[in-house]
Amino acid sequence: MASVQFQADADLNQTIVTGIIRRQPSISFQTATEAGLEGLQDAEVLALSTKQQRILVTHDRRTMPTEFAKFLVNSQSSGVLIVSRKTALEIVIEELILIWSVTTAEEWINRIAKIPL
Repeated sequence: MASVQFQADADLNQTIVTGIIRRQPSISFQTATEAGLEGLQDAEVLALSTKQQRILVTHDRRTMPTEFAKFLVNSQSSGVLIVSRKTALEIVIEELILIWSVTTAEEWINRIAKIPL
């Protein structure tokens, strides 16, 4: 059973990534810059995060659910978490740390969820 790893989408508030790493340095949370996601289409972002076995964390609730469904037609996904911009950063950080600590990567395959859960 593999541990959960996260991939920040280009639109994700960087404060979330920074806050998680400060609270739990052992969490693998790759930034969009580290992954080279700037300018990529949603399908390319999903493919890259899946190739690296990372759950994609995004604020994009407008296009990502549809792109995720299209992606699943021909591919398997490591999962997607859609974070509401209205949710307090502390809650987002707590929920992502909780997901990392109590679930496995296998539980997120082909799954999409919203935060707050």
